[in-house]
Amino acid sequence: MVRVTTTNRRGVLRAGAGLVAGGALAAGCGAGQASPPHAPDSESPSVSPSGTGASGHPPAGAGPAPAPRAYPGQPAQITHGPRTRPWVALTFHGQGDPGIAHSLLGTAEKHGAHLTVLAVGTWLDEHPDIARRILDGGHDLGNHTQRHISINTMAEADARKEITDCADRLRKLTGSIGTWFRPSRSPTASPLVAGLARAAGYPHVLSYDVDSLDYTRPGAAAVTRKVLAEVRSGSVVSMHFGYPDTVAALPDLLHELDRRGLRAVTTTELLS
Repeated sequence: MVRVTTTNRRGVLRAGAGLVAGGALAAGCGAGQASPPHAPDSESPSVSPSGTGASGHPPAGAGPAPAPRAYPGQPAQITHGPRTRPWVALTFHGQGDPGIAHSLLGTAEKHGAHLTVLAVGTWLDEHPDIARRILDGGHDLGNHTQRHISINTMAEADARKEITDCADRLRKLTGSIGTWFRPSRSPTASPLVAGLARAAGYPHVLSYDVDSLDYTRPGAAAVTRKVLAEVRSGSVVSMHFGYPDTVAALPDLLHELDRRGLRAVTTTELLS
């Protein structure tokens, strides 16, 4: 039976309050779901809206983030890692209330876990400090398109711009275009979009083999049950920032993964 503790229920209430205050929810990648508005970020007065200093470079003292790399033997669209090691990758669509994002990152770090965050470019524009926060916590950071719209249905020039605009945001903030690309509004990329991603510098498209469905707001216990029913060694799990259910589910999920001998690592670690 999945535990939903009093502490976790309090976390839902706190996160929910932050969500109302921020006025933002992350949209899932299912068809027909519109991206929400985002509240301006008041937490980083020293960072310009572009996420850089006056010179247009990442903040002083911040080294460049890892760049994408090719993984020989892996397909162009990766759904999971090796099944031979007891590791899994929890991947998050980066959008929504930054307070919830900070809560999820902190929870993961307290449990010794590392996440993979695929960030939406407009979210990075509004909350530029979050990119460095993700990297400083030992997590992966990647590209989830600029506006989180249905990229597979777009004309070639528009789809290219969705990928490169987000890559440019990441480069300005971190010195790298990020380690991964994931298409928006679809678990997999069309051949056109996969080719555009390669041309932009991403050798692989990052998909997943477990969908938490947390964006449907089914409740924390349902999110945890869904993941635990399907996860196994090498799994890549799709989750989202922006939902209180996910905040409440993560401690129990990490606890149960640990009990099963499964370690939550970045996707880069999973495939290395």
